[in-house]
Amino acid sequence: MQWITRSHVHVDRVACPWLITRFIDNEAEFLFVPASQIDKTVMSTGAIPFDAPGVELGHHEGDCSFQTIVKTYGLKDPALLLMAEIVGCADTDRLADHPVAAGLEAIAVGYSLRHPDDSENIGLQFEVYDSLYAWCRLEAAKRR
Repeated sequence: MQWITRSHVHVDRVACPWLITRFIDNEAEFLFVPASQIDKTVMSTGAIPFDAPGVELGHHEGDCSFQTIVKTYGLKDPALLLMAEIVGCADTDRLADHPVAAGLEAIAVGYSLRHPDDSENIGLQFEVYDSLYAWCRLEAAKRR
């Protein structure tokens, strides 16, 4: 299935493809286009839009797109819920609300500077999100 979001990825637009690939659609293909081209590209490709203005899988009521996707798809894994909290804080400028959020934001900026190609960027950052998820699993287990 094709999925589409805005170009020039950052926290949410890296975290969402990771989430989609790992938990929703392991054969997902991602398209990155300027925000002004989202609707036109959705019409021509049938791709599912995320993290773009006015889309179902976007920011809603203080949640970032990652959090919206977790809720929409009914994902209940405690580690994933912790990760959603971290991504939400990093993506919505609430860095002080979780001790890991500022680090995730810094990593996103660094990757964007080093790897401006969106597909390359997400491919490289999936390892970061796999590692963050592993840490979240450990933290969630401690809370039981």
